[in-house]
Amino acid sequence: MDLILSILALVGSIGLFLYGMMKMSDALQKVAGEKMRNILASMTSNPIKRILTGAFVTSVIQSSSATTVMIVSFVNAGLMTLTQSVGVIMGANIGTTATAWIISLLGFKADVATLALPIIAIGVPMMMLKSKRRKTMGELFIGFALLFLGLSFMQANMPDLGSNPQIVEFLKNYTDGGMMSVLLFVAVGTILTIIIQSSSATVALTLIMCSNGWITFDLAAAMVLGENIGTTITANIAAMVANVSARRAALAHTVFNVFGVVWVLILYHPFINLVAYVSNAIGAGSPFEQGTNVTVSLSLFHSLFNITNTFIMVWFTKYIVKIVTKLIKQKETGEEVFRLRYITTGMMSTAALSLQQAKLEISLYAKRCTRMFLIVRDMFNGIEPEKFGEQFARIEKYEDISDRIEVEIANYLTKVAEGDLSELNIHRVQGMYRIIDEIESIADSAYNLARTLKRKNENKVEFDKTMNKDLNDMFDIVQKALDIMNDNLEKGFTQLSEIHNAYECEKDINVRRSQFRDKHILNLEAGKYTYSEGTVYIDLINEAEKLGDYIINVSEAILEISQRNDI
Repeated sequence: MDLILSILALVGSIGLFLYGMMKMSDALQKVAGEKMRNILASMTSNPIKRILTGAFVTSVIQSSSATTVMIVSFVNAGLMTLTQSVGVIMGANIGTTATAWIISLLGFKADVATLALPIIAIGVPMMMLKSKRRKTMGELFIGFALLFLGLSFMQANMPDLGSNPQIVEFLKNYTDGGMMSVLLFVAVGTILTIIIQSSSATVALTLIMCSNGWITFDLAAAMVLGENIGTTITANIAAMVANVSARRAALAHTVFNVFGVVWVLILYHPFINLVAYVSNAIGAGSPFEQGTNVTVSLSLFHSLFNITNTFIMVWFTKYIVKIVTKLIKQKETGEEVFRLRYITTGMMSTAALSLQQAKLEISLYAKRCTRMFLIVRDMFNGIEPEKFGEQFARIEKYEDISDRIEVEIANYLTKVAEGDLSELNIHRVQGMYRIIDEIESIADSAYNLARTLKRKNENKVEFDKTMNKDLNDMFDIVQKALDIMNDNLEKGFTQLSEIHNAYECEKDINVRRSQFRDKHILNLEAGKYTYSEGTVYIDLINEAEKLGDYIINVSEAILEISQRNDI
């Protein structure tokens, strides 16, 4: 019974440590918000900046997994290229070593548990304030306190070497095997990190085990190597449902860490001897001697490994990209036209990042519905009879898929809206709902045009040159309006200041519709074409005018969101 309680106490301590880290990480990401996205998306001009960016962000949010999942999402969203992402991932590995140093320098030198309650006393009242920023800062304080409380409990509940001789006997069976023992503890570190889903928590556990004398320094270092492999699993899980580029970015993280572990294992003893020399030189003592602060040496090993590995592997970035590109091939298929691309990795860490993904998906959705109209124009301008049926089937299929994409984006926005949103983000979500509804109507209108053309073919209706010219003139203006709409969506919700060109197109469409309708009545009275021919003609004109209405509605919704930013 005592053994079970001891195990549960240790597991609970790890859980408290992880919960504290999660709260602290979430709070930091909320505080950073859009700035975090801008840092990761813009600091990619050269390898040094990428590495520094990854190291900085990870040291701030205390989770390389969170950083790499974010990077995978940015690659998935087209904000970052595969080559750029590799550099940031390398930096993330350096940043994650900050946890070990915090624990080494603070966790074992001061009784942080005594400071935890005062920190919580400050954090709880802040969470009760109306200001969302102060609430988030309160969460940050509480997360920080819980992290160190968990660390203190982990240290207290770690099995004691002197009072548990059976553990010593168990370990002796695996600690005297030379390199086989090292490889075994690499595997142990990997498996523990995969199970716990946090390399920081596993590193903290390893530091405590080593400081208590449970395992020797060389085996603890082996566990740290394994933890660097295990931490890559989170990003690979996140990338499973992402696009090809995102899956390659996640795999690049694994390739980078595995290659690093391999070369260190080849030079293992010289490398840990170098760490011992540096540790001794800075006054921390040798980790192989009794009575020294072995945790500092282990933190030093963790940092030297990641810094050296990054310095070496950064020169092979293009080869890492080639390897992952070869392993994960792009499927060549024309049926991916309407597949979701940007929001398939699920919710991002903050509302601002989630809405950025939604914005990119909506922009792509609009472009794909625009293609439906281009197919309709090809159908109108005389493709072969056998191809007409194929193109109509495509339009029919795409219209059905566009309905489902609207639902998928709407469901995603609903999930975002369930979070803690600012007034501005609430307004953006409402605007996005309107935009996707109008875009879906554009797809419906393109389908209606195709159905009218199908009726024209089935009834063997022929248009004269004037009717064809009128319709092509109308379609030209509609196509111009669609191009303007897509440009406005690209600009997004912060850069659009006016939509005069969109209004001009809408006005031109309405004027042409009125002119063609009046001319149609006169032509019918003059007997220039039959009533059935005139009906198909005017149906196409009217549907094109409806299409113009949906297009201007999209630009108006974007402008309304953009203007709200200035309030």
